[in-house]
Amino acid sequence: MNNAIKIILAVLFFLCLADMPYGFYQFVRFVGLVGFVILAYQANLQDRQIESLIYGVLALLFQPFFKLALGREIWNIVDVVVGVGLILSMFIKPK
Repeated sequence: MNNAIKIILAVLFFLCLADMPYGFYQFVRFVGLVGFVILAYQANLQDRQIESLIYGVLALLFQPFFKLALGREIWNIVDVVVGVGLILSMFIKPK
C-alpha cells in the first residue's frame, strides 16, 4: 500500500510541472496531505522515526489550509525533488 501511495503522489507532483488549472494544484495539496499523513503513520508504526518525521514535515508543507507562497519555480523544484525522493524510497530498504 505504501508503494502505491508513493507512486500516486510522485505522478501527481510530476503533473504539477505542466500548466494545469488552479483546482488541480489544490487537489494535489489535499492528496499530498492525506498521503503523507498515512505514510508518516505507517512509518511510526514500524518504529522508523526519521522517516515518520520527514513525511510529517512534507504533510505540513503540502497541506492546503495555510498555503506557503513559494512561487511557481520553487514549487516545481520541490515537486521534482519530492517526486524523485518518493520513487527512490521504494527501492531503499530501511535498516
